Amino acid sequence: MLNSKKFLLSIFISIISVFAFNQCSDTGINSINVFSINDDIQLGTQLDQQIRANSQEYPILNDAQATAYVQDIINQIINAPDIKYKGQFPYKVTLLNSNTINAFCTPGGYIYVYKGLLKFVDNEATLAAVLAHEVTHAERRHATNRMTKEYGLQMLLSVVLGNSPSTLESIGANLFSGLTLMYNSREDEYEADEYSFKYLQSTIWYPGAGKFFFDKMSSQSSNSNLEELFSTHPLDQKRIEALDKLIKDANLQAPSESNLFGVRYLQFRGKLN
Repeated sequence: MLNSKKFLLSIFISIISVFAFNQCSDTGINSINVFSINDDIQLGTQLDQQIRANSQEYPILNDAQATAYVQDIINQIINAPDIKYKGQFPYKVTLLNSNTINAFCTPGGYIYVYKGLLKFVDNEATLAAVLAHEVTHAERRHATNRMTKEYGLQMLLSVVLGNSPSTLESIGANLFSGLTLMYNSREDEYEADEYSFKYLQSTIWYPGAGKFFFDKMSSQSSNSNLEELFSTHPLDQKRIEALDKLIKDANLQAPSESNLFGVRYLQFRGKLN
């Protein structure tokens, strides 16, 4: 069992410096994340250990060729000029041997992609859009931002000062139970869509390819393999309209095989067991 108590106590020490900083700046309290970059990395490492120890819920797909294919796409995405934590976050992909249609990224940049998602998308650009979306969750530090907002600075301070031991146990239980950090808010999803588009603009892939993913999700909303995706990545009309606007404002030309890479993706997909 991971020592979540020790981890949480170590990161809560940073609250003191957060308050000191806030006293001498115009930074709003809502913009504060009490976790440091190193805390995100440590949290992601601990979650990765938990995932790998739970082969029943997270069966690893031991396919070196498929893993290398997906990793190469990620490696190109994180070369985008707006990426901040390349070289700090590992951005390492792990494939999961399940028909679930989903992907997720921990704090610190460990990325997990289900085989079901690889079989669901129809071209490489769409997969790249999904992967760039997951990279955004790490880059924008959505999980630890949500934790800070959920528990509040006052409550976190009380934990540091030893005034609320039951709260510490509750946070620790929630932190490592069922990977609740992976359940994104709608606001996080809007931002991840926006930055996915931005990151792909400097790559070989069509930046608006997330549209194909949205369309297929909507057309197969009753597919049971999509249930987890809808719960961790809520889709609404606002997300669709926002991506449409990004495509229109960028004055993108219609996508083609030269930036969708459908043929080579279908060849890759056909080799998946």
